[in-house]
Amino acid sequence: MPIGNFRSKNKMAILPLQLPLMTLPSLLTTLIVWASTRCQSMETNSPRAINGAPFPWNNMRLPNYIFPIHYNLMIHANLTTLTFSGATEVEIIVNQPSSFIVMHSQRLQITKATLREKSQDNRVEQPLTVLEYPSNHQIALIADQPLQIGRQYIVTIEYAAPLSESLHGFYKSSYRTQKGEVRMLASTQFEPTAARMAFPCFDEPAFKASFSIKIRREPRHLAISNMPLVKSVNIAEGLIEDHFDVTVKMSTYLVAFIISDFESVSKMTKSGVKVSVYAVPEKINQTGYALDAAVTLLEFYEDYFNISYPLPKQDLAAIPDFESGAMENWGLTTYRESGLLYDVEKSSASSKLRITMMIAHELAHQWFGNLVTMEWWNDLWLNEGFAKFMEFVSVSVTHPELKVEDYFFGKCFDAMEMDALNSSHPVSAPVENPAEIQEMFDNVSYEKGACILNMLRDYLNADVFKAGIVQYLQKYSYKNTKNEDLWNSMTNICLIGDTQKTDGFCSRNQPTSSPSHWSKEAVDVKAMMNTWTLQKGFPMITVTMRGKNVHMKQELYRKGSSHSEETGYLWHVPLSYITSKSDKVERFLLRTKTDVLILPEEVEWIKFNVGTYGYYIVHYEDDGWESLTGLLKEKHMTISSNDRASLINNAFQLVSIGKLSIEKALDLTLYLKHETEIMPVFQGLNELIPLYKLMEKRDMDDVETQFKAFLIRLLRDLIDKQTWTDDGSVSQRMLRSQLLLLACVRQYQPCVQKAEDYFKKWKESNGNFSLPCDVTSAVFAVGAQTTEGWDFLFEKYQLSLSSTEKYKIEFALSTSHDKEKLQWLLEQSFQGDIIKTQEFPSILGLVGRNPKGYLLAWQFLKENWNRIIQKFELGSNSLTDMVIGTTNQYSTRERLEEVKEFFSSLKENGSQLRCIQQTLETIEENIHWMNQNYENIRVWLQKSTSSL
Repeated sequence: MPIGNFRSKNKMAILPLQLPLMTLPSLLTTLIVWASTRCQSMETNSPRAINGAPFPWNNMRLPNYIFPIHYNLMIHANLTTLTFSGATEVEIIVNQPSSFIVMHSQRLQITKATLREKSQDNRVEQPLTVLEYPSNHQIALIADQPLQIGRQYIVTIEYAAPLSESLHGFYKSSYRTQKGEVRMLASTQFEPTAARMAFPCFDEPAFKASFSIKIRREPRHLAISNMPLVKSVNIAEGLIEDHFDVTVKMSTYLVAFIISDFESVSKMTKSGVKVSVYAVPEKINQTGYALDAAVTLLEFYEDYFNISYPLPKQDLAAIPDFESGAMENWGLTTYRESGLLYDVEKSSASSKLRITMMIAHELAHQWFGNLVTMEWWNDLWLNEGFAKFMEFVSVSVTHPELKVEDYFFGKCFDAMEMDALNSSHPVSAPVENPAEIQEMFDNVSYEKGACILNMLRDYLNADVFKAGIVQYLQKYSYKNTKNEDLWNSMTNICLIGDTQKTDGFCSRNQPTSSPSHWSKEAVDVKAMMNTWTLQKGFPMITVTMRGKNVHMKQELYRKGSSHSEETGYLWHVPLSYITSKSDKVERFLLRTKTDVLILPEEVEWIKFNVGTYGYYIVHYEDDGWESLTGLLKEKHMTISSNDRASLINNAFQLVSIGKLSIEKALDLTLYLKHETEIMPVFQGLNELIPLYKLMEKRDMDDVETQFKAFLIRLLRDLIDKQTWTDDGSVSQRMLRSQLLLLACVRQYQPCVQKAEDYFKKWKESNGNFSLPCDVTSAVFAVGAQTTEGWDFLFEKYQLSLSSTEKYKIEFALSTSHDKEKLQWLLEQSFQGDIIKTQEFPSILGLVGRNPKGYLLAWQFLKENWNRIIQKFELGSNSLTDMVIGTTNQYSTRERLEEVKEFFSSLKENGSQLRCIQQTLETIEENIHWMNQNYENIRVWLQKSTSSL
């Protein structure tokens, strides 16, 4: 987390400052520099270093006239004292005279800093005065003489620090063996701004350099880093120094090193890259699936991008303590154990899907992010949106049996949930401080970024899109880019076979029903995509049928009371549609606020956004929704499962802004009684479950109970068809797992009885009875409802080597109605001894959604906020999940005021966070939604009982 601005003298002990003895010229030079900056500070309010001296730099960003070329790093970690020491030697080049060098450093105790000119043979080192400014994580190194333009210098800094207690920087991790022995390791997580916690550096993505890394370790440990090991040197008894090969030119946040007792398995790709998976010894037998997947995916990317993977090896390491899902460090990607390890006997189908997608994401980063990197964090989406998008492109080819393309649009709906709020942000948005940078790692950068790329790919076609991104990667290899560089690379690449180049743009020769709109439509990719990346939100397309004429209008979709007041938003929207008379997909680029399509003949219905490739929602005016509801009721298979799911989603989004009644949206869901495909069913659950979750937080027992009963009646036929096995495709297995869990949690007796029988067998066998993986969640959730069952599950949790099984147990334990057990669960997961602290955000959210636990979760968050932000950085995804998970199902004015009051009291400790604005907006929306729709739901439930 960002450290406060320490100005008072009594703060100096926090970061001990040990300066080298200064010569008289050094002291005079320092005084001159201080004097000049002091004069300047009177005018510019220059900041003060922690020793009271003026700090010569007053900007969060580093100066742009000193560049690193190469780092020599030596790291020596002591896994007994949990400290480390280091020496950083940085070769720099200077582009304008300067008497000081500003670098990043956070919580490092610097003991020595020197400077020498690289070209000098005598290697005379001049001592540097070190000033520290913790607020900006910066140090200033004051030189005797101004550094000269064009010359190369070498800065050497020696330092020490404790291993980080949080899960970023160079941090400690541990695991417990089956025999109960606790073993320590140390690992890194530098993205976005934590390399500075491990070594002084120019910690911004545009300051690319090469790295030579040496790690000192005990003989019983193993060290790995970005590059292969070159040699190991015994430098003292019981101390080995590993020397790793020089890296390619890369950003600091991609540096990585791990000191552990991991074991590994390896394979070679066709092009000779050695791929290895590292894990704790007792879990090495769970690495096989990840190894095969990584080899296959790396080979795919080399072929797809037509650029060889530039390193000789690619390691994937499963870290016992890891905050996010995974990290793309070049040559050494790191993962949560649940994101990499697959237990053939206990991992579920969804676990296989998640692991495959995560590996695909991190390996895509080796090109998008590592080879070509965004210039600054405002364009993070160029890294994350592309990697998220490439997950689906790659896995659909390498693992077709997973059918990942079916799940893509669900990511778009997730992004829209956030993007519909006023507190959203453009895909490309200005950021400066570490908390703001952390906040960019959200659904807008990842999911929306991926969705607009998928929309563009669908519009241009796959071949053109691929040619554009390959050109982008080739042009900017080992460089940094901005948003516009991507679109410029897409310009002048035309579709093969159905386009021609006109005035520098691609023109589409499309079949036309309306010559004025459809002939030779020019595609200015940059102008089109700027409308999607430089403004927040997304459009709602209102469609009105008048005979053969289709009137279209676009406007901003925005939840909340101000949605109708927003003006000035305009997108270039790639529309697609089919009709009752033709299943041929027609396309049209809507660039104006309104337009008209002329169909060849009148139709009964029209469905826009075919396949759900577009990042927009559609409202069908007049009897448009009735026609589509009738279609679903009579012949739902006429349109694809993606289109059916998008209708469900769009209908409920329109209810939120008063464009469609809740009765019509609920009427549309009645067709789900005949649905068998996973995505429409999942989308129905995504829309319906939150409705009763709102009621659970208020005194609405009658309607809540009726609504839950309605949901089970709606899906009962499909639930009854589920077998308690692991048979079927991945999607069939995932559907089974979720339906049985829902049925059991909602007390559907046939499900509960079956689960109780399975749990009894499992418990009587002391956990040795082999449960089908896909029904384990339901069985555990039922078993956890008794004290004896809950305690037995927790006992098995401590012994389990399966990440999937442990998560299922965590979920089950959090469904208990015993408040004492829920409170104990929160405390244990936060403490981190038995349940890893990395699990705390998830468990807090699960308890927060429990009708018996939500007040406990909210109280725990409030009481422990200051301790929480020491473990999880301000702006991090984990903190966002905790804030939203404990508050976003409130729907009363009293709760809203309570949430407002608490977060406003935090001031610099969090009151400014975007997630707080998001949850306040969401509660406001919940209040409005319940006021508008609750009574209508009650009446509708009474009327609809007979129809199911």
